[in-house]
Amino acid sequence: MALKQYNPTSPAQRGLILIDRSALYKGRPVKGLTEGKRKTGGRNNKGHVTSRGIAGGHKQRYRIVDFKRRLWDVDGTVERIEYDPNRTAFIALVNYGAGEDGKDRLAYILAPQRLAVGDKVVAGKKTDVKPGNAMELGQMPVGTIVHNVEMKPGKGGQIARSAGTYAQVVGRDRGMVMVRLNSGEQRYIHANCMGTVGAVSNPDNANQNFAKAGRSRWMGKRPLTRGVAKNPVDHPHGGGEGRTSGGRHPVTPWGKPTKGARTRSNKATDKMIIRSRHAKKKR
Repeated sequence: MALKQYNPTSPAQRGLILIDRSALYKGRPVKGLTEGKRKTGGRNNKGHVTSRGIAGGHKQRYRIVDFKRRLWDVDGTVERIEYDPNRTAFIALVNYGAGEDGKDRLAYILAPQRLAVGDKVVAGKKTDVKPGNAMELGQMPVGTIVHNVEMKPGKGGQIARSAGTYAQVVGRDRGMVMVRLNSGEQRYIHANCMGTVGAVSNPDNANQNFAKAGRSRWMGKRPLTRGVAKNPVDHPHGGGEGRTSGGRHPVTPWGKPTKGARTRSNKATDKMIIRSRHAKKKR
């Protein structure tokens, strides 16, 4: 999808750059594949703010997306490409034909780049290497670009689901597949895990310019005040005479290091990492 630039007919239009969604389906989503979505305002069940900067935003319905792709060896036809307010990528409505009850089996999947209306997609143990087709990573040729990659067989895709992202199969080793992620990390993933061929749609999402604060409010994002603009009682960076920039290592309002500080503790999957995404930063 291309980007749309607007003439500066008002301050809100000046500098505005958005995704051109004119080719997407303009109707409502399939009702049976959606469910209600409530706003939390960043509060937990006690009413305490646990995620700052969240409030308001346009009302949304959640689209149930098939991240597992476990309907094997059944051809599906892409009926339309749709906008999904819950994610940066576009989604595709796939019709797998009539089921045992005589009704069409419909599902939403993440739309990869170069997938068009009318295209056929299929999932299975081994399929053609074509955008939208899903198969086990162990059956993919080395060098294949993939997205929606599982970390545990049958759990559903977790890696490379955001707009424009992808991973690449770079090798095989003893029942495992070596995958290179967008961050530069290389890791082992079990060969029985599923992945979908191609890169995720909407790669220009990162190039948008909303041009005004109100457009972020429509998306449920509130403004956040910089720590250095606060008083010492409100933030560790606060206070000082005149305009000060903090003068210390950056921390959160609760004193935890941030902005590049390593906070990842030992995870069960660390042993699967071949090359860390931080390896290139070490001296």
